[in-house]
Amino acid sequence: MKKIEAIIKPFKLDDVREALSEIGIAGMTAVEVKGFGRQKGHTELYRGAEYVIDFLPKVKLEVVIKDDQIDSCIEAITSAARTGKIGDGKIFVSDVSRVVRIRTGEEGDDAV
Repeated sequence: MKKIEAIIKPFKLDDVREALSEIGIAGMTAVEVKGFGRQKGHTELYRGAEYVIDFLPKVKLEVVIKDDQIDSCIEAITSAARTGKIGDGKIFVSDVSRVVRIRTGEEGDDAV
């Protein structure tokens, strides 16, 4: 099994959720986060004072999937989240050694 973590722009969350649903991925976790990379942040004006916003709002998605779903999952996230502008985000893939469903005690692929 694999765990995919994707950092995306907040307004793309529904598009990504729909794209994942279309390929049969039923569950995911979404967390509001803040961060920056090459996008760096920007300067805003508030009541006449200029201030720098270093950390930009993003959404972090986490999905645990079977190994054979990895390519379709990455493609779905990439195509749904892409705007073509800086700050579209990143996808990280890591191995998952064990999954246990708390309610039933099922493990492995059955728990996903």
